[in-house]
Amino acid sequence: MKNSILFVSLIALSLAILKIIFSIFSGSIIVLASALDSLIDVVFSLFNYIALRKIESPSNKYFNYGFGKLEGLASLFEGCAIFISGIYIIYQSIIKFINNEGVSNINQGLFVMIVSIFVTLFLVIYLKKISLNAKNNLIIKAEILHYKTDLFGNLGIIISLLIIEITGFGFLDSIIGCVLGIYICYNAFKITKSGFFMLLDRAIDDDLYKKIVDILDKNTNITSYHDIKSRISGDTIFLEYHLVFNEHISLFDAHSISNDIEQSIEKLSNAYKWTILVHFDSYDDSK
Repeated sequence: MKNSILFVSLIALSLAILKIIFSIFSGSIIVLASALDSLIDVVFSLFNYIALRKIESPSNKYFNYGFGKLEGLASLFEGCAIFISGIYIIYQSIIKFINNEGVSNINQGLFVMIVSIFVTLFLVIYLKKISLNAKNNLIIKAEILHYKTDLFGNLGIIISLLIIEITGFGFLDSIIGCVLGIYICYNAFKITKSGFFMLLDRAIDDDLYKKIVDILDKNTNITSYHDIKSRISGDTIFLEYHLVFNEHISLFDAHSISNDIEQSIEKLSNAYKWTILVHFDSYDDSK
């Protein structure tokens, strides 16, 4: 998986360089916006490559739960940087609009954006295929989101350049540049939010929680249960709870009943790995 990220980074770097060259010749702020977005994708794809290498490392005595939270950290940094790039594009668009600067060479801008669409479409399809074997990996999701955003953004830029060519309204370059900048900021916020919640030990959603409670409620071999806690780290759900048994039950029987409950819970979602910690109580100490 990490080698796939490196492959994507190299292709994106080539595309970013091509966009930068043609944005200089065409003088288009929207082509420049696309170039900067691609360049940031490259930087953080490389950062994600390093993060994925570490995430795949086994847990050790210093990090007993592994390195899954690096996904959240990578997404957080990535989202913040993309947000800043969006603000920069908005700023440049406003400056260009105030100075009444148009686009000098539409054809060059159109050429690079058409090439960009085909390359970006390939990257989206490639990453989608990789994501099938990396369920709920925030880094892969962030990569797919980036290139999906680029795909629609590139299509919008082509349409915009054609309108400018037909109408001669050069100021549209600045207006559309602002719109793209806002769109980039919006998507950056979503990535940052996902990473932020992971670092805060976000619990499972209400629907999955209710299904777990339903399994516990229907089990007649336990007296009661309490203190259900959960957190999601990468592709793993960490779940813990207390089971209250009759004080005369054997440890063997209690363990067997608990195993049955765990197996039922793990079947609720194949999208995640499960790490379940169960406390056996002879009475309800929560009261």
